[in-house]
Amino acid sequence: MRQVLLELMAEVARKDELIAQRQREMDLKQATIDKLTFEIVQLKRLRYGAKSEHFDPGQKQLFDEDIDADIAAVEAQLEALKDSVPRDSEPKQRPKRAPLPAHLPRRNVHHEPEDTNCRCGCAMKRIGEDVSEKLDYTPGTFTVERHVRGKWACSHCRMLVQAPVPAQIIDKGIPTAALLAHVAVAKHNDHLPLYRQEPIFGRAGLAIPRSTLAAWLGQCGVRLQPLVDALKAELLCCAVLHADETPVGMLAPKTGKVHKAYLWAYASGPMEPIKAVVYDFAISRAGEHARAFLGHGAEAREEERWLGSLVCDDYAGYSALFRQGVTEAGCMAHARRYFFKLHVTNKSALAEKALEYFGLLYDVERLIKDKSAQERLEKRRDLAMPIANALLKWLKAEREHVTDGTATATAFDYSLNRWVALTRYLDDPALPIDNNHDEQQIRPWSTGRNNAKSVFMRSRVT
Repeated sequence: MRQVLLELMAEVARKDELIAQRQREMDLKQATIDKLTFEIVQLKRLRYGAKSEHFDPGQKQLFDEDIDADIAAVEAQLEALKDSVPRDSEPKQRPKRAPLPAHLPRRNVHHEPEDTNCRCGCAMKRIGEDVSEKLDYTPGTFTVERHVRGKWACSHCRMLVQAPVPAQIIDKGIPTAALLAHVAVAKHNDHLPLYRQEPIFGRAGLAIPRSTLAAWLGQCGVRLQPLVDALKAELLCCAVLHADETPVGMLAPKTGKVHKAYLWAYASGPMEPIKAVVYDFAISRAGEHARAFLGHGAEAREEERWLGSLVCDDYAGYSALFRQGVTEAGCMAHARRYFFKLHVTNKSALAEKALEYFGLLYDVERLIKDKSAQERLEKRRDLAMPIANALLKWLKAEREHVTDGTATATAFDYSLNRWVALTRYLDDPALPIDNNHDEQQIRPWSTGRNNAKSVFMRSRVT
């Protein structure tokens, strides 16, 4: 009898273990389903949805309430507003148009009667005029500078004197500095690829091949390199720097194929005396490029190493810098972004609570943005530190109930694993709360990247 009981207990234990194992498998599969669903929603949002990360915990979603009830409420409000408007009220005066700026050049176009003789036979006299101004625009037109260098000779000793050739950006080249500046600004600031500038110049009267424009820009880059080096030297004197990177398409020479390269942006901190950003082009995203820029390369001398505070995201390429003496300052906006994605995906209550905590931290930053360094430090310790401690306590408590491998777990782990770096700004008034400043410096490059996609795609087709 005892043997039978033991066998039954063993069988129950085996079944319990089997049930527990299947439950773990189901939890893992459900976590995988949730993760994939989250990624699909994010991809759809990136393609079709709004890009803003604005969050208002008090706002109502558009279709959360019954549509018919909303329409009825709006109609009732309209009727009430109509009844409250006095019938004898005067119509609002139309706003007056602002005059055109006085500094714009004026060109008079006169309009006079064909005949200034009256029907009675007398000659009419001009007693006044009416003037109306129209805003006109003339597209860019080409002009030619003729540099005439006179030759002066002495008839007695036959000595020849002539003024030297003025210095040019491109020696013996035809473009003026103004034309080169226009091409460079149009490409890098207005994000007009050279293949778009070519027909624009053609409409102005002279079609300049894009290969010629590219050669001009290459020579401009060489001439501007000393200025870039000087700006980089000034930038590396800052105690706080921002760093970020973004992919850019690189058309490989002779192959016609597009490869992924990266543009790195290094900007001075918001409290630094210099406001500057230096862009560094690299053929990959390897961390060695960041180390080389900041003086931590293999051949760099000890005195060349930059050892300030670097505000960046969690990209592993920066980790070697932190082991070599650079101080890591995390980006609170990145931590918030994980929870924002959760909220827009499935209206997670946990995400909404986290966003409320982050909102309070940013409220403090808005309050102290114009304060002195000492006032920022005091306010952060008095106001932001308690909020950060409450957020950390909440993150640790809720993480225990979140299934591993899910998007929710990823959001929690990002903040918990990088908490020291994320909150370092609380004890340093020179540090910002996030890396948004550098993201804003690098964001315009996505415009240029999108503008160049069509030519990249055409190169693949051909």
